[in-house]
Amino acid sequence: MTANQLSATRRAGASERQLSRVFRALADPTRRAVIAQLSHSPASMTELARPFRMALPSFAQHLSVLEQCGVVQSRKDGRIRRYRLAPQPLSVAEDWMVAQRAIWGQRLDQLEEYVATMKAEGR
Repeated sequence: MTANQLSATRRAGASERQLSRVFRALADPTRRAVIAQLSHSPASMTELARPFRMALPSFAQHLSVLEQCGVVQSRKDGRIRRYRLAPQPLSVAEDWMVAQRAIWGQRLDQLEEYVATMKAEGR
């Protein structure tokens, strides 16, 4: 394997891991709600946790998952940690979904053509 092939393989593996992390983060409704909240403005953990009925340590785990996949970033201002949306990793998931939509659109078009051919042949 050449150096370029090895590098491409590593990038593909890293991209797959990133995609898996993003989908894991998006799999939970609490985390999706946090992303929606942060799409309006940055907020502290307390502000983000307010709509949910859970202890802060449990809520912190949700924020940790979002930070690990890179969708959320935090910084500390004195005693308060503020979170903000970092949407770039979501584009990895979006790109994957667009590619899947194209593949399945093509397959459905082929199926439609096949069914039309079968009907035309009287089968």
